Amino acid sequence: MAFVASERENPTVPFATVGDLSMYHELHGDGPPVLHISGTGNDLRRSQPDRSPLNAHFAGLHYDQRGLGRTGRGDLGGRPPTMADFADDAAGLCQTLGWDRCHVVGTSFGGMVALHLALRHPGLVDRLVLNCTAPGGDHSSYPLHRLSGLGQDEAFEARTGLMDVRYDPTAVEPIPGFGVGHDELRQLMGARPEGEAAIGLAEQLEARRHHDTVARLGHIGSPTLVCAGRFDGIAPMANSKLLATRIPDAELAVFNGGHPFMVQDPSAHPRMIRFLGGN
Repeated sequence: MAFVASERENPTVPFATVGDLSMYHELHGDGPPVLHISGTGNDLRRSQPDRSPLNAHFAGLHYDQRGLGRTGRGDLGGRPPTMADFADDAAGLCQTLGWDRCHVVGTSFGGMVALHLALRHPGLVDRLVLNCTAPGGDHSSYPLHRLSGLGQDEAFEARTGLMDVRYDPTAVEPIPGFGVGHDELRQLMGARPEGEAAIGLAEQLEARRHHDTVARLGHIGSPTLVCAGRFDGIAPMANSKLLATRIPDAELAVFNGGHPFMVQDPSAHPRMIRFLGGN
């Protein structure tokens, strides 16, 4: 692969001005550029992007999405952000950093953003990996906004049960292969955002509600790897199969896990690395 990652702005300053945003981002690794787009409510302070196995093979660009982590909500003239805005944010960040073309790895909500990115900015996306996600419309992931009205404990149990349908709160390892006990799992997943982060999450969930790329999947020209966990209750297998069927140059890889199959199945990251390397 001939292209390599470069950065126009000072790499020691992890904020980039992109349209109406000051976007927090991190670069990890070296090699061909890969844009990572993360899931609902993600904050790089928790997700530890420096530990991604892809960093050993690629230059990974990770960022906090609009309204989350250390990226502000911006100013869209009083209207809430749409999926198109989230996709344009990603494209704008790449442009600001001097990335004219890159691979894209989108996970969960990030996979939805990646679909819009591939449709709105096709020249940017070389190879595309879609992890535990959905095309939207009548083929959507579980509507997480329905959990917003639940109490914290009830919401935790509901969401954890969706993460992997084998969830057993009485087991030493409640989600098989996830590697933590129930108390650690609750600490990891149970905290609710506050202040601006809570508003940013609500806006993200609202944009997610209106996500729909089903009719346009045939226009995606990037070679695509659709990755799914067979026990995922948030992004059902049927949606991944539809993505792999409707995107012209796509293949489906199914892993032994749920929504966090990348942690549960040690074969997941090597499969992505082979695909992004053209194998």
